[in-house]
Amino acid sequence: MAAFLTSLFFIILAEMGDKTQLLAMAFASRYKASQVLLAVFLATIVNHALAVIVGTALTNIVPMDIIKLIAACSFILFGLWTLRGDSLDGEENKKSKFGPVATVAIAFFVAEMGDKTQLTTISLAIEYRNMFGVLLGTTFGMVISDAIGIIAGVIMKKHIPENKIKWISAGVFTLFGLIGIYKIISIKLNTGIVWLTMFGIMMAIVSSAYILIKQKKI
Repeated sequence: MAAFLTSLFFIILAEMGDKTQLLAMAFASRYKASQVLLAVFLATIVNHALAVIVGTALTNIVPMDIIKLIAACSFILFGLWTLRGDSLDGEENKKSKFGPVATVAIAFFVAEMGDKTQLTTISLAIEYRNMFGVLLGTTFGMVISDAIGIIAGVIMKKHIPENKIKWISAGVFTLFGLIGIYKIISIKLNTGIVWLTMFGIMMAIVSSAYILIKQKKI
């Protein structure tokens, strides 16, 4: 249950404002919402099954401490990625000879390859080593967040500024990444070096966030 609930929570966060959520909103204007959500479910379960297999395989090759440190760092990167935001590149307008479900599923599968939510799934599989729990959590997390995008996306945009959603999601990812790094290095290093390292990491995060925000404004 821990793996399922954590995976569900993080994927919902990661998917907010993500390219695939934008795709769900775009496709929902052309097809029935039920068809779009079915396609999201089918595409996600295949895509994230691959991610879970990769994450589980890595735990058998690379030392666990190194994997957990990389996973913690990746959460910080996901936080910055969330802050940067995503945009569509015309995927929703590409024509297909297949039916609605197949069309949307193919578009989602391709868009999800190497995307933030797929990489988050790999990190969660590494962290929990529970393939079934992580796969279920990430799959239902995608369906829930894309349902939110389809059903309540317009309302949320009217009442909750997009920047606030991005900042909250980015903050949660970054916080858990920092906690993960602290847990690993506090075992290996003395207290002074640990806090100096954490301060350096936090300064790097703040600087990166500032650069991303400045570029966005430009």
